[in-house]
Amino acid sequence: MANIAEAISPPNTETSVATGAAVNPAMPAKRVTSVDVYRGFVMLLMMAEVLSLETVSEKLPGNRFWQFLAFNQSHVEWSWLSLHDMIQPSFTFLVGVVLPFSVAGRQNKGATKGSVLAHAFKRSLILIALGIFLRSMHAQQTNFTFEDTLTQIGLGYTFLVLLSFYSKKVWLIALTVLLVGYWLAFALYPLPDATFDYAAAGVTPGWEHNLQGFAAHWNKNTNLAWSFDRWFLNLFPREKPFLRNGGGYATLSFIPTLGTMTIGLFAGDAIKSQSSSEYKLKFFVTTGVAIIIAGVLLHVTGINPIVKRIWTPAWTVFSGGICFLLLAFFYWLIDVKNKKKWSFFLTVIGANSIAAYVLADGGMRQVVSQSLHIHLGKTYDHIFGDAYSTLVNGALVLFFLWLILYWMYKKKIFIKI
Repeated sequence: MANIAEAISPPNTETSVATGAAVNPAMPAKRVTSVDVYRGFVMLLMMAEVLSLETVSEKLPGNRFWQFLAFNQSHVEWSWLSLHDMIQPSFTFLVGVVLPFSVAGRQNKGATKGSVLAHAFKRSLILIALGIFLRSMHAQQTNFTFEDTLTQIGLGYTFLVLLSFYSKKVWLIALTVLLVGYWLAFALYPLPDATFDYAAAGVTPGWEHNLQGFAAHWNKNTNLAWSFDRWFLNLFPREKPFLRNGGGYATLSFIPTLGTMTIGLFAGDAIKSQSSSEYKLKFFVTTGVAIIIAGVLLHVTGINPIVKRIWTPAWTVFSGGICFLLLAFFYWLIDVKNKKKWSFFLTVIGANSIAAYVLADGGMRQVVSQSLHIHLGKTYDHIFGDAYSTLVNGALVLFFLWLILYWMYKKKIFIKI
């Protein structure tokens, strides 16, 4: 990660596009292709939101196939998960995976720990600013919000780099303290009493997704993180006072998100080691299964629910385990079995993840969609009927977004921060 490449996807190219300037970074000696493919898979899931499978499902009521696809292209209302819920933890996990390579590469070029940390701090600020910028594109003024993927990574990234200088024992201790401390802070925060203003929180006492008993400490917009944001976000200029996040997302989630990145450190350290491929695969699978079981046990016992929207400690370990298994699959298929030809489509996306993120989240898909309707006709996407119109339009938009990334890939142009 000598760029967001160092925070997210280090380029293996001769030319990169920095914020405002072109540079020529040295090529890394070796690249783990499976990491690019995994990242490309994650970014494809995000970019594929343009297919709007939920709309197709709504127009074909009772069709279980489209209901299944629509469910896995949306976030669950509160606890547990869908495939779509694995986008952010995978993206975050991979930051930790590539960090050992990034730090070692910079130090091999003569960088001191101080300069590495200074660089990480600058990168953190840019990530936070970019996240706020993307969230403000359709607002009347700057929308100061810190719960999206880029700002969450940015808030914890410098701490992750600092942690990477220490041993795996220290990583484990830090991860334990971080998650247990975060759990305890929520557990000690009082539950709503009879005078609680549920209307201001945007929920009702009888909401079907409310958790009961001790797990209620992690209910939507009645928890510690919501209370913090009611204070913190109102320190910034706003169009109107902040009362709640409609989805229940929170700034403080960056703390357990740092835990996800730390879990990624263990995977990255294993890949970077001189151990055999068989040992690495065994480590990925056994670690993944073990922490998935730990997360499920925390959930079913009521000690801590699996809730992605507020990144509970149970979600951190549960989703981290799934990330380990996904990494094991791509590592086995790509780097061990050398089955790479099929993955080129994903590699193009994964090697330029920041560009892909901005294309998917920055309004370009709307521009492409409008252009298609201008040039092909307002009803061109009804070729298979109204029910599939968003699918037809979305597939073409996705194809053209990929062509932009392919052009950048062929020209060896990669976005760097």
